[in-house]
Amino acid sequence: MLVVRPAGPSDLDSLLELAILSGPGFTSLPEDADVLSERLDISRDSFTGTLPPQERWYTLMLEDTATGDVDGVGSVKAAVGLKRPFFSFRIVNHTQSSPSMNVRLDHQTLVLVNECTGWTEVGSLFLKADRRKGGAGRLLSQSRYMLIGADPDLFADNVLAELRGVFTPDGACPFWDHVAHKFFPMEFDDADRMTGSTDKQFIVDLAPRHPIYIGLLPEPARAVIGKVHPQGVPAMALLESEGFRPNGLVDIFDGGPTVACERDNIRTVRDARTLTLAVADEVDVELVSLASTDSVTAFRAVRTKVAIDGDTAHMSKEAADALKLKPGGVVRVKS
Repeated sequence: MLVVRPAGPSDLDSLLELAILSGPGFTSLPEDADVLSERLDISRDSFTGTLPPQERWYTLMLEDTATGDVDGVGSVKAAVGLKRPFFSFRIVNHTQSSPSMNVRLDHQTLVLVNECTGWTEVGSLFLKADRRKGGAGRLLSQSRYMLIGADPDLFADNVLAELRGVFTPDGACPFWDHVAHKFFPMEFDDADRMTGSTDKQFIVDLAPRHPIYIGLLPEPARAVIGKVHPQGVPAMALLESEGFRPNGLVDIFDGGPTVACERDNIRTVRDARTLTLAVADEVDVELVSLASTDSVTAFRAVRTKVAIDGDTAHMSKEAADALKLKPGGVVRVKS
């Protein structure tokens, strides 16, 4: 059975493997063992509650209980932009007109902003290729919202997600090549690494101070602004199914879109029910549901058949064991 569980320091090899597989542009998964090791320490301290709530960064691993293999990762960052700026480009519309010439012109510009300070971010969603079917991606994605729903007060009122922008098959990034690289004279991978491992002062120092007119950019750059990497299309669909929508912000390096939703309007947060667990020999339902613990500290999530009778959730012993719950315990269920 697949289970989503907290990540800790012992997951370094697995997380590094996932980071290498994720490829370029996946800022939250740098191919840097030291950075990933620090992140796993933060994850451990987040789940145990030893960090202040706004500094917590919960990393989740998708594990096959039969083999012990780790096949995916996801995360929830309690608050962004508090210690390091959270920069984006906002797409701003400008209208200019000349009544004497009967001319009206509509322009779009990219303006550097830091608007999402204090928002919660869901991210780092990545699965190995052979796990991208059969509901594993949905389990991993929705588990992040089950975590938020277990204790909403630990998270911000607004939740965002950044999606990776477009890269060509040979690894080039049109937005970086034609726009960002003009301001950051380094390789994309170096800028990507520095974003995750420094205080981002280099962005403050070098980022454009004035609006960039989109109409003046080369067509390859214009064509990818706000577009999602092909591998990110399923993740975008999952976000949209939860109520996330583009908010007019794009990444300053690859031009990928930002989507956002109010915490309490995220479908899984809103609709999950808190029930009492009962273990059954057989669960005679067709529908597979999402089930999780009702604890951040002991968070675990699975997809399993659940028969709901009033305030009781009947599920198999295998599912209960994967959640590490006993009969009579509290379980959260999203059908």
